[in-house]
Amino acid sequence: MRIRLLATALFSCAVPLAAAAQRVSTVPLIPEPTVAALAGELSGASAKRNLEFITRQHRMRASRGFRSAADFVAAQAKSYGLEEVVVHEFPADGHTMYGTQRARLGWDPEFAELWEVRADGSRIAPVVRVASFEDEPVILAEDSDSADVTAELVDVGAGTSDKDYAGKNVRGKIVLTSEAPGDVVPLAYDKYGAKGVVSAAQNQPNAWSREDVNAIRWGHLDSFEARHAFAFMVSLKQYRGYVQRLAAGEHVMLHAIVKASRHAATYNPVTALIPGSDRKNEEIVLSCHLDHQRPGANDNASGCATILEVARTISKLVADGKIGRPSRGIRFVWPCEVECTLALFHSEPGMLARFKAVIHMDMVGGGPVTKSIFHVGRGPLSLPSFVSDVGQRFGAFMNTESQMYAQGTGGKYPMISGEGGKEPQLGDLDEFTMGSDHELYQEASWRIPAIYMNDWPDRYIHTNFDLPANIDPTKLQRAAFIGAASALYLANFKSTDTPALWSVMESASLRRLAQMLDRRSTLSAADGAALTRTFLAEERGAFESIASFAAIPDSTKQSANAYFARLETITGTPAAPPPASGDGALVFARNTAVSGPMVVFGYDYLADHTRGKIVPKLLDFEGLRGGGGEYGYEVLNFVDGKRNVRDIRDAVSAEYGPVDIALVTEYLRALESAGVIKAAK
Repeated sequence: MRIRLLATALFSCAVPLAAAAQRVSTVPLIPEPTVAALAGELSGASAKRNLEFITRQHRMRASRGFRSAADFVAAQAKSYGLEEVVVHEFPADGHTMYGTQRARLGWDPEFAELWEVRADGSRIAPVVRVASFEDEPVILAEDSDSADVTAELVDVGAGTSDKDYAGKNVRGKIVLTSEAPGDVVPLAYDKYGAKGVVSAAQNQPNAWSREDVNAIRWGHLDSFEARHAFAFMVSLKQYRGYVQRLAAGEHVMLHAIVKASRHAATYNPVTALIPGSDRKNEEIVLSCHLDHQRPGANDNASGCATILEVARTISKLVADGKIGRPSRGIRFVWPCEVECTLALFHSEPGMLARFKAVIHMDMVGGGPVTKSIFHVGRGPLSLPSFVSDVGQRFGAFMNTESQMYAQGTGGKYPMISGEGGKEPQLGDLDEFTMGSDHELYQEASWRIPAIYMNDWPDRYIHTNFDLPANIDPTKLQRAAFIGAASALYLANFKSTDTPALWSVMESASLRRLAQMLDRRSTLSAADGAALTRTFLAEERGAFESIASFAAIPDSTKQSANAYFARLETITGTPAAPPPASGDGALVFARNTAVSGPMVVFGYDYLADHTRGKIVPKLLDFEGLRGGGGEYGYEVLNFVDGKRNVRDIRDAVSAEYGPVDIALVTEYLRALESAGVIKAAK
């Protein structure tokens, strides 16, 4: 009976909204001449040519390879007519703090080879070169140090616990492991005296991880560790061969040569600008991450080349008079992932203050062979924003246009590259997911709403097979359209655009309502009530966020208020929960002197500032839709000096699945002990 009542109420609400939606043009939000201009100028082939150059650089953070890629991007941006093109230089020295990130040293690998040799160190005939940095840079684990070691190979299985070394003498030898070298080195080197590591760790696991036994996956050592260690990465085929030979009693001798150094250097993010016509103190950002091992085509030369194509296209269309100069500026950022972005935030506060929204692209070009799914993601629950609906509306438009074209039933703007495929885009209009720089922008220290565009999973992520050949220019072109259209809409957004925007938001809200009701049916009464309250607050918060860009007309406010009243009727809004008690009533405020998330690349702020003595159980918790990292990120984001612990627990439970309040309390206490938050009066 309850379901029938909800369905009836939902239908009565949806009918007038559907009729209103039918009056909206097929082309969403921006004028059709602008869409036509973008369709006529955007080039997936141009983007792929830039991508091909970027993939030739082994672009580790703060390295010569990264600087080469940065200089190339800067030169291209200048040639496209962008202004304020800067290759920044921020210290990467191992101790400078950028908020919650300790700068890592630069790392420059020059040479690495691994040979199989005779017992006396001489090379066998025919020669057996196991790995070559020149051929495949991925074979050398990041942050390896120089070495010249000839030693026997010993299989230690995982190599991450003492039992793996029982009965084995690895002192002065090279260990063979199935696990990440950074997890193996502390025991292998410090306790058992090994001199090197050979690893076949399968990071970024997905359904295809072990299918191609020739794939070599990227490995990492600890950037901040004082010891000098090295690790070579090998394919599953090579690893299994060694395991079998060693199990049969064969002695395998290896000669490892590495020339690499960790040293004080500079982070070199690139920024460039298409100036706005009048709102010069406000900017819309397109970002990516430029760093990766060579080739790193989809991850993430694809995002970098795509925002470069957006820059070229908008700059040319403005110069040719085909579109007007955007009201707000459009800023482009090519950083090393996360750490360069944090360095930029803390070193250029004037620039940061102008950022209104960001469109972040991390892996947007994977063709069919990569098995990837394209996503256009929303922001986190802690930052409800209309910006999410803008990005997803353009994503839905691209889905429809390309599908109609592929089916032969229309599709005026399918964005097909002459060098690319004609497959339809099946983009997933997704909830918030973490994993790249967009989470920094949206962190509570800055609260800049983001549209996140990404491929996941990708069959070849973090391997030597993440090649330009796998990149589809059509997909690059479509991602560029979604990014360019979103950027232009946000850059030009004004009060008179609000009614059409609200129509889009209303429609999207109904889809989220259906999803919420479905989830609520699986929860307890208390958790279902918390989910409902959180949903209603998020929907209203997204609407109210429009005011941060432009005044909301009274007529639109009235329409929205009527809609929210109907939502409350449909959902059966529960009464407010009883007053919180005990730890649930505690209120914390953010220490504004500590800005940023707790875990960034190679550095854990919470662990460092509690000396590793506190390991909150929340960080190991697995919910229905998220894990410990997601819970930890959002718990901190919800700390605002107003919400109590029970409120925060209810919010993260609505987002990722129910979690015990004791875990949330323990995590907040840990943050308090590290000085990240403090008890509010």
